[in-house]
Amino acid sequence: MMALFVARLFYMQIIQHDRYVAAAEQEQVKSLVVKADRGEIYALDNGKPVKLVLNENVYTVFADPIEVKDPEAITKAVKEIAGGTAVKDIEKLVVDKPSRYKILAKNVSRNQAKLLREKQLAGLGFQKTTRRIHPEGKLASQVLGFVNAEGVGQYGIEEGLDDQLTGTDGMLKSVTDVRNVPLTVGNNNVRVPAKDGKNVVLSIDRNIQAYTEKALYDEMKKIGATKGSVIVMDPQSGKVLSMANLPDYNPEKYTTVMNGAAFNNSVITAPYEPGSVIKTFTVATALDKGVITPTSKFNNSDTISVEDIVIKNANLGITGDITMQAALSWSLNTGMVTIAQRLGDGKNITYDARKTMYTYLHDKFKLGEKTGIELAGEQAGNIISPDTVQGNAVRYSNMSFGQGMNPTMLQVASGFSSIVNGGRYYKPTVVAGEVTSDGSFKKTNSTLLDGGTISQESSDTARDMIREARNQFYAEGDKPGYDIGGKTGTSETLVDDSYTEDQTVGTYLGYGGDTAPKYVIMVQASAPGKALGGRDVVPIFTSISNWMIDYMKLQPKG
Repeated sequence: MMALFVARLFYMQIIQHDRYVAAAEQEQVKSLVVKADRGEIYALDNGKPVKLVLNENVYTVFADPIEVKDPEAITKAVKEIAGGTAVKDIEKLVVDKPSRYKILAKNVSRNQAKLLREKQLAGLGFQKTTRRIHPEGKLASQVLGFVNAEGVGQYGIEEGLDDQLTGTDGMLKSVTDVRNVPLTVGNNNVRVPAKDGKNVVLSIDRNIQAYTEKALYDEMKKIGATKGSVIVMDPQSGKVLSMANLPDYNPEKYTTVMNGAAFNNSVITAPYEPGSVIKTFTVATALDKGVITPTSKFNNSDTISVEDIVIKNANLGITGDITMQAALSWSLNTGMVTIAQRLGDGKNITYDARKTMYTYLHDKFKLGEKTGIELAGEQAGNIISPDTVQGNAVRYSNMSFGQGMNPTMLQVASGFSSIVNGGRYYKPTVVAGEVTSDGSFKKTNSTLLDGGTISQESSDTARDMIREARNQFYAEGDKPGYDIGGKTGTSETLVDDSYTEDQTVGTYLGYGGDTAPKYVIMVQASAPGKALGGRDVVPIFTSISNWMIDYMKLQPKG
């Protein structure tokens, strides 16, 4: 018998030593995930980063039904303490054997978790996690987006930069007790630190954003609009200073949103026919090609024929020999079609004319192309090429005054910025940099695209013409002593596959500054069954423009 015992021990301790060591290690040494913290999101406040989205530690409460001794006590405690964070049918979950893991409550606060722990209920466990907190509530909601229950960013910057914000989980391999709690450090311990996500600083200025949202809301109520959008950009860098849309939502309460359209940032996701604001692009193109000057004249009879269609003006009676400045100021469609003709042989919108317009609108001003901004959901829209059947003379006659195309507001505002800033096209961005691990603000540089759009001389002339267009009709509310310019736009919408004048979108696009343009503002508003025009949204532009002058401390001209 002794010989048998000795032989068996020899077999187990010597021959099968590695097998039993491996089995023991598998039982005692556990690999535990060390969760990385998601990067926080900052806005700017007079150039200094301030938190718009931060993390709060919360807990997931779970049960191990096999270890549960008193299911009624657990059910009662979770319902009383966790309250609305508790899931349904807790009574069934706590006794659902042979399962070892059943979630009873999510997003439980630290204090709630402490109270539950103090009850020392067998089979009740806690997992530490985080949730996103938005101290500014709805502010910039469509720019920010939200993080869903699985921890994945959805919409806005949360989705657009999800990989950077998420970070990389670490690992802790350690000897644990029966509760999977790591014991003292041993030879088998391995620790890979978690790498937290990047703390992103947006170019959004919280003060400009807040005022933009308020101005949009107040004026929309006055004109009866149900949907509206505004973008404010720095034309000297391409940075987006504010981006507002109504209706909006609270990212912390995204599960209560009834209409998913509220998640969409229409400034980048909703291409549309911008209407007469595109006349600034047509004029800039013609100035750069040398086919017009502000004082160039054409004979206006309120209508003009292109192939088999007749195009008319919205403003009638401004007839006779009219300057191109008057054509822009009075928003005459006939003047823009005349420009398109002069880009060709002077009488027809030839292929060469259409090719020139496409080169400027699409290739230079980047209309109909995604900008690559860091937000999720950006749409390209479309500018029809003259090399297609649809890219005919009729199409391009309509494009000269902003119909027959569908860029986004971001594309139009970015292209317009280059028209007024000297012909430099900056890639639009909503990111100003990051807050590093040591708390410092590391700024990113603007990206200036090669080639530019128009010459400095053409830009100077176009800017003067745009200023004159505003001065003639809409400058009454402007602060005196500043360089303010802009253009209205009204576009029909499709109802039952047909354009209607009874439901239109009002747009205003303009710039402001002192010795140079310091901001570009684009506004859009609409409502089902309502005809809104560019003049209806001018007050939104004026309100934001005047506020920007004070906020940026611009000095009036002597």
